Amino acid sequence: MAKSRTFGKPGRNKPFGPDPVDVLVGSRVRLRRTMLGLSQEKLAEKIGLTFQQVQKYERGTNRISASRLYHLSRLLDVPVRFFFDETDPVRAPAIAGGFAEPPAEAYQSDPLHNPETNELIEAFFEIADPEVRQRLFHLVKALAAEPEETDGNAAPSPRRRRRR
Repeated sequence: MAKSRTFGKPGRNKPFGPDPVDVLVGSRVRLRRTMLGLSQEKLAEKIGLTFQQVQKYERGTNRISASRLYHLSRLLDVPVRFFFDETDPVRAPAIAGGFAEPPAEAYQSDPLHNPETNELIEAFFEIADPEVRQRLFHLVKALAAEPEETDGNAAPSPRRRRRR
């Protein structure tokens, strides 16, 4: 009969070391904190803790309560689910509209995940002449600029039209 790994009082079924979920959440807190250029001391000060407590959170040694996680998400400008899912932390969407969660379509309409965007970037870098690339770059920027409305009959900007 195999013995379960426990510590503390006999009869407790608490495993050695931190729970993997706590480690994941802590690592995501550390990742987002460093991405924003915050030190542990600054983060601790903003949430009313010591930097040692932030260290324990980031290692997963201490669990982060739901209310603390909610406040951290607001402070670090990410949705709460950021701490649990496999979202690319570099492209983690910021929270728009205060306490309201952004609509799901905002995540799906990321232009960087559009196949046309990738094709355009690949084609752009296939242009061997740097001067031609520079001219094309300026042309695209000019085409994307808001049109100056002189007579009030200008066509709406493509950026304002919403595709469905």
